[in-house]
Amino acid sequence: MYVSHLQLADFRSYDQALLEMGPGVSVFVGANGQGKTNLVEAIGYVATLGSHRVSSDTPLVRQGAPRAIVRAKVVRDERSMVVDLELNPGKANRARINQAPAGRPREVLGILRTVLFAPEDLSLVKGDPGERRRFLDDLLVARAPRMAGVRADYDRVLKQRNALLKSASGRIFRQRSMPDLSTLEVWDSHLAETGAELLTARLELVEELRPLIADAYAGLTDSGGPAVPHYRCGAVPEGVEPPAARPQLVETLREAMAEARERELQRGVSLVGPHRDDLVLQLGGLPAKGYASQGESWSYALSLKLAAFELLRADGDDPVLILDDVFAELDSERRRRLAERVRDAEQVLVTAAVPEDIPEELHGARFGVGEGSVRSE
Repeated sequence: MYVSHLQLADFRSYDQALLEMGPGVSVFVGANGQGKTNLVEAIGYVATLGSHRVSSDTPLVRQGAPRAIVRAKVVRDERSMVVDLELNPGKANRARINQAPAGRPREVLGILRTVLFAPEDLSLVKGDPGERRRFLDDLLVARAPRMAGVRADYDRVLKQRNALLKSASGRIFRQRSMPDLSTLEVWDSHLAETGAELLTARLELVEELRPLIADAYAGLTDSGGPAVPHYRCGAVPEGVEPPAARPQLVETLREAMAEARERELQRGVSLVGPHRDDLVLQLGGLPAKGYASQGESWSYALSLKLAAFELLRADGDDPVLILDDVFAELDSERRRRLAERVRDAEQVLVTAAVPEDIPEELHGARFGVGEGSVRSE
């Protein structure tokens, strides 16, 4: 799988941009702030319908423009598909697949799969649990696009349940009386059902990732280790493994919500469910967050993405691997080891401010980026 053409209109800093690429390594070189990351961000958006840099689409539209257009031609098994995305801030986005309108943008998920590593990904190790939950869920969607619907259903139910809890909490505070909780109990069941489906998928994913993460970390560095991730489920006591079967998880979530009912009514928010869980990253038996050095944290974050790449590759196709301004943060030995691990990927896209940051193993097609344009060199 690879992207052969990328066309942008009013996306980020680009008024217009047209780029032709092929399999193998493509390197984008230019000074900071010239638009290198904007190019790979657009490719990542086609794959995920989201940006690794911002949480909304508004910053992706060039200032003063009403909308942005991203068009990508994806080649897979010698067949190609063209994805067109129209980003409309404040309105519904639109998508076309081979010029035919898609019912909703989510239908493009699965056409292109990417694994992107950028400096922001250090937050996978040092940041909040939400960063790690997003990593798991994005990987679930990349492997099975239907999981986007599961995640959306869970978010919808959670929003409704939180609204009911907030209303009930306010009534208890103002009127000093217990409201009718029968409606809340209905949403408890919905949250347990949708939450169990998402939780089951996450638990299975972590089991598959665990050996791949350990292998990737050991291959990148000799310091620290072993790197071992564990899924922390808030619905069960710490140190207790959650049940593996979905029916048991439904019951576990229901029981945990019942136990937390008083606290939830006091705070007016849902305290139980996958939205409260975490992927705990351990290094040498200690939490990586707070104990790992800067170099170890970088290696761990890279290991998570390399494990995701290997998992997607095992599903049948190499995803497009994107390394955005990564090598400037690594020492020469880690650069070499990373390059050796990824150089045989079907397509590798690399951005760098200076050519000297790119290891010899990743020399390939080169593009200069500057003054709002991209040129082949």
